Amino acid sequence: MTTANPAEAQSAAVRGRARRQREEELLVWPDLVFIEFISAVVFTILLVGLSVTVDAILLDRANPAVTPNPSKAPWYFLNLQEMLLHMHPALAGVIVPTVALIALGAIPYWDTDNDGQGEWLSGPRHWLNVYVGAAVGSLGTLLLIFFDNGTHANLWQAATGTKFPVSWLVNMREFQKNFPLWQDGAPLAFLKDIQLGGLLRADLLGGPKIDFALNIPAVLVEQIIPVMAMVGLPILLSAVAHKRGIAQTKRDHMILQFSGFIAVYVTLTVVGTYFRGQGLALGPYTIFAHH
Repeated sequence: MTTANPAEAQSAAVRGRARRQREEELLVWPDLVFIEFISAVVFTILLVGLSVTVDAILLDRANPAVTPNPSKAPWYFLNLQEMLLHMHPALAGVIVPTVALIALGAIPYWDTDNDGQGEWLSGPRHWLNVYVGAAVGSLGTLLLIFFDNGTHANLWQAATGTKFPVSWLVNMREFQKNFPLWQDGAPLAFLKDIQLGGLLRADLLGGPKIDFALNIPAVLVEQIIPVMAMVGLPILLSAVAHKRGIAQTKRDHMILQFSGFIAVYVTLTVVGTYFRGQGLALGPYTIFAHH
């Protein structure tokens, strides 16, 4: 009695499928290592070329007792540093990044449509939502930065030779300080100094006495208005896009919002890097400015 050879027992279709799978494999050598080697050579040549052609300056010796002006965070945190100029530090440095990361992680759980999964911008309106979200996010961020910097008031003064007629609308700091309803002697002036030390009686528990005063205008400017802008403006964008027929599905809205988020992130980074000079004043800035 003879037994069949397993290799001979395989049909031509099975052998053909195994051969195709072998031909479709990507090997570490030469497929991967060769590409990495070429990339390393190109990167080295470019780095040497930049080192030869660009006259990179050296600043003064580092002195831990002297803080440079401006003092900037690493480039990947300059967007957060830019937000610190416009809202409460805890909101800009902790709450907003945490909520943004949670919202980004929730996108797959919100967009549950199985059509076109794994495909980049395959829908008929996807590219339009990318363009609209990026344009609104970047231009809207710039307008908000210009407003909080008082650029409109400076343009008014340059054009008319007079100060901006509404002093409390120059920027948010002027609104906090000069809004008529809470100036000294106004009906809501008490909002600037609401003493809460009598309510927070930590001394009754053996702790130190807390002297705490609540400043409603500061809370409004540094926390409430920024939160309303960051939450309300994206909702308004989606509502308008839905009304205009730009965003109709969940994926359309997610692409619209994600494109706007990336545009805001990039805009804040660019402004913080190249347009915040000494004292973090708004204006063109470069490390070569002193030459």
